[in-house]
Amino acid sequence: MPEIHGHCAAGFESVREAFAKNFADGEVGAACCVHRGGEVVVDLWGGLADRESGRPWQRDTPVLVFSSTKGLTAIVVHRLLERGELELDAPVARHWPEFAARGKGGITLRDVLCHRAGLAAVDGELSLDEVLAWHPVCAALAAQAPNWEPGSAHGYHARSYGWILGEVVRRVTGESLGRVFAEEVARPLGLDCWIGLPEAEAARVATVYGPPEPSDPEAIARRDRFMGPDTLLGRVLSGPSNLFSYGDMWNRPELRAAEMPSSNGIATARALSRCYAATLAELDGVRLLAPETLAAATECQVDGPDKVLHVPTRFALGFALPPMLGETCPEGSFGHPGSGGSLGFADSAHELAFGYAMNQMRTGINGDPRSARLVDAVYACLNG
Repeated sequence: MPEIHGHCAAGFESVREAFAKNFADGEVGAACCVHRGGEVVVDLWGGLADRESGRPWQRDTPVLVFSSTKGLTAIVVHRLLERGELELDAPVARHWPEFAARGKGGITLRDVLCHRAGLAAVDGELSLDEVLAWHPVCAALAAQAPNWEPGSAHGYHARSYGWILGEVVRRVTGESLGRVFAEEVARPLGLDCWIGLPEAEAARVATVYGPPEPSDPEAIARRDRFMGPDTLLGRVLSGPSNLFSYGDMWNRPELRAAEMPSSNGIATARALSRCYAATLAELDGVRLLAPETLAAATECQVDGPDKVLHVPTRFALGFALPPMLGETCPEGSFGHPGSGGSLGFADSAHELAFGYAMNQMRTGINGDPRSARLVDAVYACLNG
């Protein structure tokens, strides 16, 4: 068992116990942070940032948080909506005319934010260099036909979400989404969080370890049946062009440095929690979203069977909703989990914000037992 560093405020001691329990269950390195009423009540870290070298996880160790990035991207989009630079029900093609090709002219920003645009999988043959270069993958999305009739169903746009929203932001502001996030969100709040990692920060980042391969032949067969390269789910999760797998490739410098606003944000748990805390109220002079903007952004848009994941999902405008954040999260909570286990969310009713980041990924579509244990402990403290 590694030493657990940090502190918990009085009444939140059981979160530390839950955090330690995760290490007993195979955690490598991790951090958890909770804000309540703008104050930090939990700030814990421990384990190894890199298993091979023995580099310890420090207070300021950031790590790839995969789809927890989507919530950060949504915050940028809602800030532009608040300023009138974007309109929720305007076609994407208003700002990106090429996007209208092959029946996509009616897809709105709302459709993209709640995963009903019908563009979950990217068609076309692309190299990794082309995907990371941004413009080729956006051109492929603009040129392709939808995977299903836009607006007729929702299905998780695991990576295309970031490219579509990011290109809209670029067309409107003249800046990449990662740059807007850095200038308007991360820098004012002092967040150790990037969508597109600067080279100067690379040495601090924890190594990501992919989920262990299942040992049960039936489990492997079931995975291949639902996630094979010819299935929509497989194309979405491994695409574009079957280039992506969850493992060591995400430690490559070029993947960290590129901007993938759906998938490759790098953050500390403290940054996730602090960012969400600043959506609820002013924090050190910064409030990210006005109350009326936040209310509209977190209203449920889709609820039910997901055409990609084949499980029920609930989404607001760019944010996942309970129970996707944890079974004990109440209505009014909003945020986003990341593949392999990370999680960031806010709960307006309890004036609470939560961040969890780790480097040992686990397989699962319906949440992660480690983040669930921590969330359960937080709410047990609040309700106890």
